[in-house]
Amino acid sequence: MYPDLKLYIAGEWRKTSEDLAVLNPATEEEIGRHPRASRRDLDDALSAAVEGFAIWRRTAPRERANVILRAAALMRERLEEIARSITLEHGKPLRQARLEVIRGAEFFEWDAGEAMRTYGRVIPSGPGESFTVHHQPCGVVAAFSPWNFPMSQPARKIGGALAAGCSIILKAAEETPAGALHIARAFEDAGLPRGVLNLVFGDPAEISGYLIPQEPVRLVAFTGSTVVGRHLTTLASEHMTPVLMELGGHAPVIVCEDTDVEKAAISGAVRKYRNAGQVCTSPTRFFVHDSVYERFRDTFVRRAAETVVGNGLEDGVEMGPLANERRITALSELVEDARAKGAEVLAGGKRHGDKGYFFQPTVLANVPEAARVMQEEPFGPLAVINPVPSLDAAIAQANSVPYGLAGYAFTNRADYLAQLSEEVEVGNLSINTLEASMPETPFGGVKSSGYGREGGSEGISNYMVIKHVWHSSKIA
Repeated sequence: MYPDLKLYIAGEWRKTSEDLAVLNPATEEEIGRHPRASRRDLDDALSAAVEGFAIWRRTAPRERANVILRAAALMRERLEEIARSITLEHGKPLRQARLEVIRGAEFFEWDAGEAMRTYGRVIPSGPGESFTVHHQPCGVVAAFSPWNFPMSQPARKIGGALAAGCSIILKAAEETPAGALHIARAFEDAGLPRGVLNLVFGDPAEISGYLIPQEPVRLVAFTGSTVVGRHLTTLASEHMTPVLMELGGHAPVIVCEDTDVEKAAISGAVRKYRNAGQVCTSPTRFFVHDSVYERFRDTFVRRAAETVVGNGLEDGVEMGPLANERRITALSELVEDARAKGAEVLAGGKRHGDKGYFFQPTVLANVPEAARVMQEEPFGPLAVINPVPSLDAAIAQANSVPYGLAGYAFTNRADYLAQLSEEVEVGNLSINTLEASMPETPFGGVKSSGYGREGGSEGISNYMVIKHVWHSSKIA
């Protein structure tokens, strides 16, 4: 069920002289090999993208939308094949992989509609002249997608770029290359012109260092860590190239005293361990009002202990492995640091089993501010639960990190809702739900979590430039 991995450049599939192994993180076995793009491959992709842009920018918005919708329909038809590929390379439970494929298709379907809504405007003017504002595609996009969502993350970038009329070179993650490959296949079968979508794999630093400075590249779109995002932003700024950055998070969850505590705790535990916590919006720092703290903590710990960990292809599994051995080391170090500084380890805290990159669903309580995990995103199945005396204290704790991607709260009080909406420093705030975004809503961060938005009516604007046309009927 795992595909034969190839580069997709100028409408053609190609192998390279050098390739690297793709491992199943649940078994540590090799399941495929992805080609490593050479400098010549990148030059070919760049030339193809330039030629593809010349065609695609002049393609009517409705026809662009039709191609995108055909590709989305093919992805839905191929749901099972794509989902199994994702589970094999990523490890997530098959049910979650299926939902990711559907979500990716939904992103494309939304962006297809947005292709026909790139409205300009007419500005009132004097006799004999007109002022009009036009939105036009920016050009070739260099995009970089992460390993944690092999299908939906590439879909966000490809969908926005193609809907706007741009061409794109996507460097997908080497750990999980199949999702992007299936997207490229779908667009090829949907009739996308050659060169509009190009897919490469290889050394991330080498590819970004080569593509970003190239003159035809007019936008850099990246999802990943804040450290890498800052580096790419610096590189792009040297060439005055705009960037779209969706970076790390460390999402707070504020649990107020008026909520249904047990439901909030169960919801928090289920969502925390989805995708093994490898989600930039994953709820991680739970700040619970003193009066309901013990009930919330005990319910959360009980549900965490019930989480079924295993190979994502097996029935009933709720949480698969981490991406690689490095993530196990990183999480173990965070747990030990917190323990040494006085935190309680109420569940998990170490590797699960002796085969595959599994880590136990972990709960830390009463974690002091000095612990690394209070400032560093764990990006794994690790939750922190701390008591707070008031909403003011919870908000202060929520805002105490340099990140601001997603935040959550559980409350039924209107005054609390107003205060949370005004004061929590995030790009996405969800109340009584732990879902951070939908295709029709804008998604992005503040502070060190990046800038720009994907999704919603705002998402396509990143891929467009604004042109003002001043027309006078007489020569001045």
